[in-house]
Amino acid sequence: MLDDSDDIHPLFAGAPDSVSFRKLRKRIVRQTREAIEDFGMIERGARWLVCLSGGKDSYTLLAVLHELQWRGLLPVDILACNLDQGQPGFPATVLPEFLKAKGVPHRIEYQDTYSIVVDKVPAGRTYCALCSRLRRGNLYRIAREEGCSAVVLGHHRDDILETFFMNLFHGARLATMPPKLVNEEGDLFVYRPLAYVAEEDCEKFARDMSYPIIPCDLCGSQDGLQRQQVKGILDQWEKNAPGRRQKMFRALMNTRPSHLLDPNLFDFAGLTRDPDKSKEKADGIPQLR
Repeated sequence: MLDDSDDIHPLFAGAPDSVSFRKLRKRIVRQTREAIEDFGMIERGARWLVCLSGGKDSYTLLAVLHELQWRGLLPVDILACNLDQGQPGFPATVLPEFLKAKGVPHRIEYQDTYSIVVDKVPAGRTYCALCSRLRRGNLYRIAREEGCSAVVLGHHRDDILETFFMNLFHGARLATMPPKLVNEEGDLFVYRPLAYVAEEDCEKFARDMSYPIIPCDLCGSQDGLQRQQVKGILDQWEKNAPGRRQKMFRALMNTRPSHLLDPNLFDFAGLTRDPDKSKEKADGIPQLR
């Protein structure tokens, strides 16, 4: 990747001219490109709806995708989209002004889902589950209206890992947010190109770029979330054994159905013995699998 000031996407204008930032930027771009290739996200000539919340992750996603597109490595059309859900205190002018200044094609949509959430969710409960479902439904609608084949989200490696443990601890299942899936209706892809990128790198990148961050706590319903509890556990594990997050993430890509307990995933009932095989083992020591 080139770093000359005259050879850089406008979204990177004003980036720090330091070795550490260049390394950070290259790492995020490389990891994003790897995820896009590994999970087969590219449909040449497709149009992507890139969802921009105003948080550090979505800013990072937008910049990196435009960098790849600009360098001819991502042959798709990109439309940035922000859904203003009517949360109190939401700075409605921040993202339109930012996107216009950077020359990024975009659509700003206002839908007051906040009032619906407040009306439906009992007092004392968090809004996040219903809020995210309403947001997702609106984003799917917008993608269809704009002729997009994919909705692209800014979830990173740590989001995926935290979701796995939330499902493990609270949902009694082994599942997480995959980098690529098809929606229930079957007409749209959902992509997470930052799947390999650490949250820490997104945070450093957004801070170094001085992006106008919009917090995701305007509704006042964030305290005590299960995700925050899981994040705290993972933070402590990472502190005790640096690099543990990455090892656990790699484990999600290295599953062995025969060594789990799901009969729908592996045919345990159909397993058969082969007594003749044991005669071929002269040393009589079982091999580990």
